[in-house]
Amino acid sequence: MAGRRRKNTGASGGESAAEAVLPADLELQDLYGAFAAHGLDDEDLDDAAVLVPPVKLPAERELAEQARAVPMLGYALALARWAAPHRAVDEFGDLVEADRAPAARLLGLAPAEGEVPEEAEVEALRAWSLACDLDLVELGTTAEGEHVAVPGPDLEPAEEGDPETVLELWLTAAGIVRELAVEADSLPEEAGEEAGEETGEEPEGEPAGDGEEDEDALSELEEARDEAAELLDEALQVLYETTAFAEPGNETVPLGVLAALLVVPEGEEPSEELLGDITDVMVALDPMLGDLAELGLLEYRPIDPELFDEEDGEEPALVGEEPLDEEESARFGMVRLTPLGQYGIRQWLLEDGYDAPLVGDLAQGDAAELLHAVCESANVLPEEELRVWVAGREPVAAARELLAAARGVDGYGPLRRMLCVSALNLLGAGAEPAVREVMEDPELGGAARAWLTAQGATDVPVPDRAMALWTVVDTFAAQLLDNGGDAELLRELIADLPVNGDPAGWFGELWRVDHPYTADVLEAIGELHPDRALAKEARKAAFKARSKN
Repeated sequence: MAGRRRKNTGASGGESAAEAVLPADLELQDLYGAFAAHGLDDEDLDDAAVLVPPVKLPAERELAEQARAVPMLGYALALARWAAPHRAVDEFGDLVEADRAPAARLLGLAPAEGEVPEEAEVEALRAWSLACDLDLVELGTTAEGEHVAVPGPDLEPAEEGDPETVLELWLTAAGIVRELAVEADSLPEEAGEEAGEETGEEPEGEPAGDGEEDEDALSELEEARDEAAELLDEALQVLYETTAFAEPGNETVPLGVLAALLVVPEGEEPSEELLGDITDVMVALDPMLGDLAELGLLEYRPIDPELFDEEDGEEPALVGEEPLDEEESARFGMVRLTPLGQYGIRQWLLEDGYDAPLVGDLAQGDAAELLHAVCESANVLPEEELRVWVAGREPVAAARELLAAARGVDGYGPLRRMLCVSALNLLGAGAEPAVREVMEDPELGGAARAWLTAQGATDVPVPDRAMALWTVVDTFAAQLLDNGGDAELLRELIADLPVNGDPAGWFGELWRVDHPYTADVLEAIGELHPDRALAKEARKAAFKARSKN
């Protein structure tokens, strides 16, 4: 699965692309944090842009149960068991004519009595073909030359619900359907016609095409297939990112929004031409997503076919400038990635060499390991890792461990302390005794007192001047590290600085603060403060801080 090309911001849920921002297309530093802390410069951003966000997945046993509940996989398992001890097949491994109707009845695709519809037999043959592809049945020839099928070795563990076996079978099936979806549903109509001509049936009276024409047609088919496969891969990665950041219950994405994310350049409004491109992408994705829904990889409400009723001989425009209500929007297609789909896409990403972490991967050790790992990873959702770590822990003991791990004046120290405060917020009031123990600590005291005050405590003493100034620098430095120099956010922080009408005096104190980021903080203030006089004082103070060191 190729790395997706990020193109634009858009909307999720039922909102229009002009009204909301899809979480997966927020600025990367907002999502993954700390580009500055990781030494990434502008030349590294293209590589950073293919970072895959961490996702939450159910336990493998739960995923396996969901996979077994997928009808097509269930049909394949049922037919494999039906093949025991052996069943006759034709020379191609397909069910013989006499077994097709019974197979359809076995799967509940046709009534027990009466005529079996042709489409039921076709569905049964598809399920049998999948069983063969998954090696749930194995094909062979008897000594008498009869072609037979017998159950494969994976059938029994799959029937027993062995998670590893079931998920491996489902993933293989999903890969097959993904490939067939591209082959069958994405090629241009004219290319399909050319493909039919390749069977060798020439119109009567027409000479056969020469080899060069055949080669050109095959080349066009291959190019169309590659483009369709790339489009589907990109769409699946957008859905993967959307689901990773969406609030529970808000994972559904309108097909038009999904298409817009793949077409409209970031920061641009869709032009009339781009609206046409969005429609084309929607039409191309529609059958492919429908095929993937059969394997439970996603839930999909396809485009309402009535929208394609021709009016005045023109093709319908599936997207336009006017916003639609929720019911009308649903007619244009809605898609939601399932947990099984997240699992499958993640496995494909891992196979292609991408780092595709799970939420909680960094929360398996002690507090020191947690805070260091979150600080040092560019591919992390800090709040989620902290939430996993604090879950079920005794608040006072957990708070003491976190506060001890937050100390230090190394490069990540400010970020660790900010993360510690976030974890204390998750622990809540139960952490208060541990926080009170560090009120006099020179590194933790200022943040501890601020936290206690925010919790509603009224007996918290005001920190002395040295502690207050050190905490200002430390807090500002943490934001610099966490947001990679996000100018708008930093301006908001700067506006709240307690300069108190005496910038020369205040900065005169601040540059003397013994903190590894004092000069960096002062330089940021000097660059971003809207008051020119105050900005000048900050730059002078930054120079003095650098000279001191």
